[in-house]
Amino acid sequence: MQPTYVIGMGEALWDLLPEGPKPGGAPANFAYHAAQFGLPARIVSAVGDDPAGNRMLEEFGRLGLETAIERVPYPTGSVGIELDAEGVPRYEFPAEVAWDRIPFTPRLEALAGAARAVCFGSLAQRHPVSRATIGRFLDAMPRTADRWRIFDINLRQHFYDEQTLAASLGRCDLLKINDEELEVLTPMLRLSAGGAEARCRELAARYGLRAVVLTCGARGSHVVTTDDASYLATPRVKVVDTVGAGDSFTASFTAALLRGRTLRAAHALAVDVSAWVCTRAGAMPRLPEEFLRRAEEE
Repeated sequence: MQPTYVIGMGEALWDLLPEGPKPGGAPANFAYHAAQFGLPARIVSAVGDDPAGNRMLEEFGRLGLETAIERVPYPTGSVGIELDAEGVPRYEFPAEVAWDRIPFTPRLEALAGAARAVCFGSLAQRHPVSRATIGRFLDAMPRTADRWRIFDINLRQHFYDEQTLAASLGRCDLLKINDEELEVLTPMLRLSAGGAEARCRELAARYGLRAVVLTCGARGSHVVTTDDASYLATPRVKVVDTVGAGDSFTASFTAALLRGRTLRAAHALAVDVSAWVCTRAGAMPRLPEEFLRRAEEE
């Protein structure tokens, strides 16, 4: 089957921002930005059979987003977000919500066979039901060089453990992680002492990854393979908030790879896109055309 779709898989929820609720969740943010680059993106998640779920599906439709979202007998998810003085968010995720119970359906199995790329994280694997569904979806994707399984690790609160993280690393092709998350993984996975790039290279070698993307906030970012590495500084911008900036980084990086760009070119685009997103409120601003043109294959 010819791979087609780009999938954001996991939590779909309401971001309870100071200016009011907005539809979000890392998979939705990823899919939204991937779609801006002209990719046929889909959100895979679950919502409740409740007014919040109805409104979320309406909002995704208004944004032009395609979904594979099931209705389940649990409340639609939300997350409380508080921004500090620098616009950096702190999250509080209620438990026992719809995205904890994403079912694996024949529709999902077919979508996995047609997926060109899927981005998933650790948060949506906090419950056994969604964790099993994500694992089955990844296993159903054919392992070919033109497909990408992207683990945007996205550690939140206490919703992760060594077994889940190791299993996810064993299933992915590309890991995206930030510097704080790398410090959590280092003792948990017993990585060797050394610099950040060395530990990323160790992760790539241990789990057979095609690349590791390490973001370090204002201190730049790295793309590391077993035999190469690139570093780019973070552009200096006036930050409004950083909500969704990492998801826009992952989406633009993925879009560039799928358009045939090199890892270095994908890295440069992702850095500029995520910095620009920080200058706008919320996770889903419309991107300037110049970014969309840069993703095209040269």
